[in-house]
Amino acid sequence: MTTSALEARTMRKVTWRIVPYLGLLYFISFLDRANVGFAALTMNKALGLTATMFGFGTGIFFFGYLLFEVPSNLALARFGARRWITRIMITWGIISGAMAFSQGEYSFYTIRFLLGLAEAGFFPGILLYLTYWFPASYRGKIIGLFMVAIPVSGIIGPPVSGLLFGFDGVSGMAGWQWMFIIEAAPALVLGVVTLFYLTDRPALATWLEPEERRWLQDTLDREERHRETVHRAGLVETLLNPRIWALSLVYFGPVVGLYGITFWLPQIVKEFGLATPLQVGLVSAIPPLVGAFGMVLWSRHSDKTKERTWHVVAACFVGAAGFVLSGYLPSPVLRMASLSIAALGIYAALPVFWTLPTAFLSGAAAAGGIALINSLGNIGGYAGPFLLGFVKDQTNSFSAALLTLAGLMVLAGIVALCLGHNRVLEESPHAAAGAD
Repeated sequence: MTTSALEARTMRKVTWRIVPYLGLLYFISFLDRANVGFAALTMNKALGLTATMFGFGTGIFFFGYLLFEVPSNLALARFGARRWITRIMITWGIISGAMAFSQGEYSFYTIRFLLGLAEAGFFPGILLYLTYWFPASYRGKIIGLFMVAIPVSGIIGPPVSGLLFGFDGVSGMAGWQWMFIIEAAPALVLGVVTLFYLTDRPALATWLEPEERRWLQDTLDREERHRETVHRAGLVETLLNPRIWALSLVYFGPVVGLYGITFWLPQIVKEFGLATPLQVGLVSAIPPLVGAFGMVLWSRHSDKTKERTWHVVAACFVGAAGFVLSGYLPSPVLRMASLSIAALGIYAALPVFWTLPTAFLSGAAAAGGIALINSLGNIGGYAGPFLLGFVKDQTNSFSAALLTLAGLMVLAGIVALCLGHNRVLEESPHAAAGAD
């Protein structure tokens, strides 16, 4: 069998084995952290939360995330993805379900903070895990396919949450409480399944033929040696590297937009005059649907052209333009179209961004560097919801807050353009040698 045929067969098996399952896990993860935005339709009144309180409470999740992100990813590298992801999922499932029993602002803040602690390390751990299985030339497309779980959760989650509100009054609990309990259950079930389903490394994959295991592991080992030749750094040096911190700032922009729109979209849509939670849920699914197409197609285009920087920059600018338009256009239809443009830019930027750090990080430096970028960038997960809530309370309008999100996305695009990207890091060792 020729090498190209062996590669095609191996990567097809690996993709179908790993990516759909990881995407399902990420779908559940994002649903459990974002469903609070839908719960707010009735939960805020029940708990006595103002817009500022709600924004702070949703965002405090990311303080827990920040504290435990790097240690969690180092633990995954130490103990293996299979065991560590199982631990993450079971603990976050328990705490997510506990959201149903919030009694007021302080219990709401506490449970959201603990949810961040529990889930910390999941997303960067998956990114690290993907580098164990996919050569660099595949990563834009693969990360895009994995991360499409974010918009899919935004497409499926709101209508499902709207239906779960129909349990209102059953056993004396409100619909939003049933929503948290029922939507937490899949994390507990799949956490157990993960322990038996995932394989830590290609060399241990009994579901691959011996020649397939050898080809994949040898290819990944050669790429790691090549990266270390071009850019070699230890864990501490990586964590102090200014480029890592600058990349965190780039990531901050799309994350601010992502969580700003995710947590507040149902309430923005409700202002259009929709009557029922199900109607709000169906309309709220439109921007993520548009974003899903952008995420997959843009990441594939980035892999095909082998260009990264401008793909990130252009997506950030498109997202910013959508936010500006959505804040000032008069009709609900035009505002929804603009929010869909914003979602298109946000979702398209995310997977291509992650090809930048994974191209030059390896070993323990990859575990720590990816986690640090994600944890610092995810401060935007606090800033986005809080800014929208605070400005909404001050101005009684979302327009100024959406303009702020637009400015942060423009800043992210400018920093990405200034940083650039060394394409040699993503070339195969043989191609790089030929270029020299």
